[in-house]
Amino acid sequence: MTITYEYEGALYVNLTNRCNCACVFCLRHGKAQGSIYTEDSLWLEREPTREEALADFLKRDVPSYREIVFCGYGEPTYRIDDLLWLVDRLKECFGDRLPPVRINTNGHANLIHGRDVCPELKGRIDTLSISLNSSSAAEYAAICRPREGEAAYQAMLDFTRKAAKYVPNVVMTIVDKDKTPEEIERCRQIARDLGVRLRVRAFIDS
Repeated sequence: MTITYEYEGALYVNLTNRCNCACVFCLRHGKAQGSIYTEDSLWLEREPTREEALADFLKRDVPSYREIVFCGYGEPTYRIDDLLWLVDRLKECFGDRLPPVRINTNGHANLIHGRDVCPELKGRIDTLSISLNSSSAAEYAAICRPREGEAAYQAMLDFTRKAAKYVPNVVMTIVDKDKTPEEIERCRQIARDLGVRLRVRAFIDS
């Protein structure tokens, strides 16, 4: 079972395979050669306990990484309580030597848990990377296919606005596949209106 894994100098953390979306571009659906995200090792036979995840961290030279990233095959905020518990334990172990902590998320944490988790991120999470993916709710639902339908789009925008009050670096992302310059600019404006910045990611064909 792969809990932590290295990629480009960062330490990634794979806590769950659960996700409320089935994005059309998601690498978990493919088998691209040479991509860490299409290796069977990232499929969890079961979710690790928080204690197992901490033990896996402590086998590594944690301060040597440029960043810690909660990512993997699922939506990491399904396990927000365990994720934040892990960050607290790592801060106790390493203090100022702990690398910056990032969560790659679809921005549905509040939707998933039925509460505002954003205040809990303060002082724990340094960067949030939130998938925007579209400038409209209808297209978002078609691309990301969330269980909650178009309502998930507004939930993601609301989460971004709230999170920006507590997390120093909040970035929204889109994948450039089939995006016109006009669509990218609309997405950029949405991010600006929410007080965050936009990152355009290259599509990886799986």
